[in-house]
Amino acid sequence: MAEFNLTSLQNGSDIRGIAIRTPEHEITLTDERVEKIAYGFAVWLKEVKKLATEDENKPLKVSVGHDSRLSAERIKTAFTRGLTNAGINVIDVGLSTTPAMFMSTKYDSYACDGAVMVTASHLPFEYNGLKFFTKDGGAEHEDIDFILQHADRKNIMWENNQGKVSARSLLNEYAKDLVDKIRVGINHKDHYEKPLTGRHIVVDAGNGAGGFFAEKVLVPLGSNIQGSQYLEPDGNFPNHIPNPDNKEAMKSIQEAVLKNKADIGVIFDTDVDRSALVDSKGEPLNRNNLIGVISAILIKENPGTTIVTSSATSEHLKTFITSLGGKQDRYITGYRNVINRAIQLNKEGIPTSLAIETSGHAALKENYFLDDGAYLVAKILMADADLQKEGKSFSDLITSLNQPVETDEVRFKILPEDIRTTGAKVMESFQSFIEKESDLSVEPANLEGVRVNTAGKYGTGWMLLRMSLHEPLLVLNLESDQEGSIKILRERLKTFFHDQTDLDSSRL
Repeated sequence: MAEFNLTSLQNGSDIRGIAIRTPEHEITLTDERVEKIAYGFAVWLKEVKKLATEDENKPLKVSVGHDSRLSAERIKTAFTRGLTNAGINVIDVGLSTTPAMFMSTKYDSYACDGAVMVTASHLPFEYNGLKFFTKDGGAEHEDIDFILQHADRKNIMWENNQGKVSARSLLNEYAKDLVDKIRVGINHKDHYEKPLTGRHIVVDAGNGAGGFFAEKVLVPLGSNIQGSQYLEPDGNFPNHIPNPDNKEAMKSIQEAVLKNKADIGVIFDTDVDRSALVDSKGEPLNRNNLIGVISAILIKENPGTTIVTSSATSEHLKTFITSLGGKQDRYITGYRNVINRAIQLNKEGIPTSLAIETSGHAALKENYFLDDGAYLVAKILMADADLQKEGKSFSDLITSLNQPVETDEVRFKILPEDIRTTGAKVMESFQSFIEKESDLSVEPANLEGVRVNTAGKYGTGWMLLRMSLHEPLLVLNLESDQEGSIKILRERLKTFFHDQTDLDSSRL
C-alpha cells in the first residue's frame, strides 16, 4: 500500500480531510497524521514566523479550539499532544469560532503566539480540518505547504520540556468584546447597556458554533431572541447545512423571521467566519445584497474607499458602489485572495475598507481584515440603530441596488485527473467560442476565468466561467435583466459544452 501523502489534505490556506469513516469514505485525518501536522505547525511558528524563545521559562503559547463537529475532541487531543511534545503550552478553549481563535492572539489576557481552529466550515459531518493563525493573521497557501512538508516529530530539533495544557472559555471573552463594541458603536443615550431593547432578532446557528451570539451577545444587549433556532451545537447537523450560501438554510431563517414577526434574522456557518441576514419582510440579504449593505455602511464612514470583492458579482453591484462614491475592485475567488488584495491595496496607498466574497466571507480593515461573520452582523446592527431614528432599517441601504430578473449557476465536473490544465483549456476554447457569437462579448476587465457581457436577444446581463477553488469543477454563473433570457442562452451554450468531452455537461 502506497504511503499516504499529507499534502493531499491541503485545502488552499487550511487543511481538510475525512475524520469519520462512512460507507463512501475512509478516514484521512487520523490521530497520527494530525499529531504530525502539529509538529509541522510548531516548526513553522519557530522557523518561519520567528517566534522561537530562548527563555525556557517562557515557552510558546498556542490556543486550540473547535466547532461542533463530532470528531472535534479527537482531532484536538491529537493536535494538542503534538504541540506539547514540541514544548509548546496549550490553552484548550473548547467550543469556539474561527474569528475568536484569531482574537486569542490579540487579547492581552491571552496573548497567544499562535491559534488553531478545528473546523471544516460548512462541509458534511464526516469532514474536519485545521485553520492556523498568528498575530499577523491567517496562514497562507505557502504556509500550509511548509507545515505539511515539516509534519514529523524528527523536525523538532530543539531541546524542550513537555508543554502544559490549561483550559479557558475564550468564547465568553469574545462575546463580551462584541457586546462592548456594539454598545460603543450604537452609543444609545437612554439605553447604553441595552441598546437593542425593543428589537426582535432571531438567530439560526445551524447547530454549529454560532449559538452564543443569541445568548451571550444579543440578550445582554436587550434584544428579544424568541424564535431563534438550532443554537445547540450538534455535529450531525440534523436540521440543515450550516451555510449562509445554501438555499435550504436561507429558506429556514426566512421562515423563522416571518413566523416570529422578527425585525431581523441572522444566520451563521459552522465556525462563524461567514454570515447573512434576513429583513423583517423575509427578504434575504446574502451574496450581492449583503455586499451592498456593508459597502454602503463603510463608504459612508470612509468616503471614496475601495471595496474588494470576488469575481462573480453583479454589474448592478459595481454601479451601486460607484453611485455611493466608492470603488469596486473585482478580484479572484477565495477569501484569502480578496483579503490579501485589500491589504496590498492599502499598502499601495489605495484606501480599502472591505474584502468580501459572495459566499459571505467579509473582512473589515477596522477588524484586522479578519473574516468574521459575527463582527459583520455587529457592524450592521450598529448602522441599523442609526437608521431606526429615520424610520428605516438596514435593508433600506440597498433600495437603489437594482436586482437581476434572473440568475443561474451550472457546475461542470472535470473528468480527467489533470484538473487545472483541462479547465484552462476549456476556458480558452470557451473564449474563442464567445468571440464568434453575436450579442455576446468578452469582458476585458476581468481577472478570473472568462467573463461575458450579454446583449440583444439575450438581454442585458453577464456570465462568468471559472475554475472552482476547491472542487474539480468549472462553474458558470449567469445573470440577466430580461425574463426568459437565461433559458435561451443555455440552449445556445449547449452547442459548445456538449462538445467538451472532458466535462460532464449533463446539468446544462
